[in-house]
Amino acid sequence: MAAPRLALILCYLRPHRRLVLQGMAALVVVNLLSVTIPLLVRGVVDDLQDGFALADVWRQAWLIVALATLMGAVRLWSRLLVFGVGRQVEADLKQRIFEHLLRQEPGWVQTTGSGEVISRATSDVENVRRLLGFAVLSLTNTALAYALTLPAMLAIDPWLSLAAVGLYPLMLMVVRLFGGRMMRQQRRQQEALAGLSDLVQEDLSGISAIKIYGQEPTEQAAFAGRNRIYRDAALGLARTRSTLFPLLEGISSLSLLLLLALGSGQLASGRLSIGDLVALILYVERLVFPTALLGFTLNTFQTGQVSLERVEDLLARVPQIRSPRQPAAPASNRLGAVEARGLTVQYPGAPRPALQGVSFTIEPGELVAVVGPVGCGKTTLARALGRMVAVPENQLFLDGVDVTALGLDALRSQVALVPQEGYLFTATLADNLRYGEPEAPQREVERVAEQARLAADIKGFPDGYQTLVGERGITLSGGQRQRTALGRALLLEAPLLVLDDALASVDNTTAAEILASVRAQRGRTVLMISHQLSAAAGADRVLVLDEGRLVQQGSHQQLLAQSGTYRRLWERQQADQQLQTAH
Repeated sequence: MAAPRLALILCYLRPHRRLVLQGMAALVVVNLLSVTIPLLVRGVVDDLQDGFALADVWRQAWLIVALATLMGAVRLWSRLLVFGVGRQVEADLKQRIFEHLLRQEPGWVQTTGSGEVISRATSDVENVRRLLGFAVLSLTNTALAYALTLPAMLAIDPWLSLAAVGLYPLMLMVVRLFGGRMMRQQRRQQEALAGLSDLVQEDLSGISAIKIYGQEPTEQAAFAGRNRIYRDAALGLARTRSTLFPLLEGISSLSLLLLLALGSGQLASGRLSIGDLVALILYVERLVFPTALLGFTLNTFQTGQVSLERVEDLLARVPQIRSPRQPAAPASNRLGAVEARGLTVQYPGAPRPALQGVSFTIEPGELVAVVGPVGCGKTTLARALGRMVAVPENQLFLDGVDVTALGLDALRSQVALVPQEGYLFTATLADNLRYGEPEAPQREVERVAEQARLAADIKGFPDGYQTLVGERGITLSGGQRQRTALGRALLLEAPLLVLDDALASVDNTTAAEILASVRAQRGRTVLMISHQLSAAAGADRVLVLDEGRLVQQGSHQQLLAQSGTYRRLWERQQADQQLQTAH
């Protein structure tokens, strides 16, 4: 094993070294007892041949029973200790990975793919647990079994002992050959089962679409196909197991037959006693299980090392967006003033910046709209204010403080960002509304629901605020989901509220009421990103972005009075509305 891998394994075991050492010590005791018991049996058998006293036999028998019971208890204790270490490492590792993932920027999580991340956090962590539990225990036990048992066998009869264990390398080769195949088949079976689960989950989430378009037969056929794949994988694994274990039993039986055949000649010549032969038989049988298990252990060990490296690669990933080592103190007067000075943001691998040289100032309490064509950088601006994307130093300021100098927690307590697709958790409406403030009282929850014009809808639900929201809020309409996300942000009482097209699924009348309610709150600055210019028309000022640059700014009337992007967008939207009205 490479030294770095061994060092890594020892690093994982070091916090639990006391339990590991206790488990190893228990294994030593187990193996010493397992060597001692056959010797005691040999003595009893030889005594029976030479004539015996019944009391002596009973005494020896009770001693053997006591030692066997002690051996079983100590073996159980050792397994609990070592397997417990593996489980503890697994739990700690999952906690570390989860906390590490929460520190990563959203862009990396979205581009990496949840499947790959979940695989490392589940399957790979489970392989690490097997490596540090089962593999360590098995390798130690096998090493001790051979180190203590072989000398005892050689002391009885060297040539007979070597002949008896001579077939064991063949057993190891068979296990190695079939073990690798079994692991691949088991992986295919797990992947097939995961495919089945994904299809069931997707179909249950999209059950309405399936019924609307009458695609039940298509989905049934898709499930049948994946089910056949799972069945074939399961049958392949069963066939391999059904072949391997009889082979191992056959090799073990051949070894025992060889020992009996050669041992009978030794008995006839008087060079071996019956007790010696019985002890050798017990020793040979004792080595069968560790030898057969060794092949599986080596496969598990190799798989565990690969998974360990994959987990370490994940944990070594440094977040691109993180709090400074010595964060600056937020402004004492939290007013929500925003200033951009040549703000330039470029995504990794993108051919050009999403924002380029953008400069503007937003005064406390202003309602400022940001508009522009699709892909002009509006959402990037919103995400930059909450540092959801990497922002260069000294380009974006909140209340006069560089946002990159603030701790992430401090910054995000001052910026309430409401995205267009507000994510809702599988919880009650009340819990979704108070997600940012888990201890908020019910009256505050009801207040923000009223502000978001959601209270009337909630009253129509059978369970009111205790209505359980389905996965991703599927039981709510698009407008209800957006208003729930807005109410969640309003509960934070942050001085800066950023609405990233967060009212797109809300009708114009309700949107106007919500904006009026928000504006009525003194001291709150609102940055509203919208593709609906009618909503932007009521803002104090409008910032117009085009291809990542700030091309215009001013009031609605000022921008209409001058040629440019804003007037072109306004005229196009008015024409679309007239066309829709005509139809």
